[in-house]
Amino acid sequence: MKKTNNTAKGIMCILFSALSFSGMSIFINMSGDVPVMQKVFFRNLVALFIATFTLAKSKQSFKPHKGCIKYHLLRSSLGLSGMIGNFYATTKMSSTSDAAMLNKMSPFFTLIFSYIFLKEKFKPKQALAIAIAFAGSLFVIKPTLSNVELLPSIAGFLGGVGAGAAYTCVRHMANKGENGTFTVFFFSLFSVICTAPFLIFGFTPMTTKQWICLILVGVCAAGGQFGITSAYTFAPSSKISVYDYSNVIFTAIGGYFLLNHQLPDLWSVLGYIIICSMAIWMFIYNKREEDLKNANS
Repeated sequence: MKKTNNTAKGIMCILFSALSFSGMSIFINMSGDVPVMQKVFFRNLVALFIATFTLAKSKQSFKPHKGCIKYHLLRSSLGLSGMIGNFYATTKMSSTSDAAMLNKMSPFFTLIFSYIFLKEKFKPKQALAIAIAFAGSLFVIKPTLSNVELLPSIAGFLGGVGAGAAYTCVRHMANKGENGTFTVFFFSLFSVICTAPFLIFGFTPMTTKQWICLILVGVCAAGGQFGITSAYTFAPSSKISVYDYSNVIFTAIGGYFLLNHQLPDLWSVLGYIIICSMAIWMFIYNKREEDLKNANS
């Protein structure tokens, strides 16, 4: 019963995270021509304040769990790289949902990295699903020289790789007993320190609307970060990662109503269908394998 409850909690957390991150993507786009590194700085600054307040209010430690500091540094480096790629894609691509879908390749990479580094089970059929999902991502990226959004598309895809690797570190630290709130705090502090020089030496003045949008980016990002960290703390990626794809639905709806009726083209929609189908199929396959294992035990 406890495992079932934890899985349900993980699903609720990942749905909340998906909704929050979709809001983040919308507000990134609405903030306009603010430099990407400036957007990344304010996103993490707001999240840092929220994480600091949460830790202080609950009287939790501001120190990492024993043996986790190196994983915090690795997770933060990978996560920041993935975030920069995602923000660049979201800012430069004409369809915000395209950028969101490329970032949603991260659960596939979480499975790959979890297999390599955490020894979580990985089957040939899952490898096939990942290969097909990668093929689906090519319909979104459209890797041709005539595609003026090729560079942002590649950046978005690499952002998904970085996020997948980062979430693997989150999962590993959770297994070691690390506090999820401290993980968010450390990542936010690390990101603020790394991006601060870009503001010190090249700050771009912003309008009132841009200030409001970037504050909301940070608020939504903090909600998404707490949600995703809690989700992977409660349950392994094989059980809950499929629900993260609701982010693309939320982003597409928001993009249509809030961003001048943005709609993805047919090739992108085909890519969405392929990637989401593989995610759903992998979720069903994993559940079937687990049920069979439980029945035989």
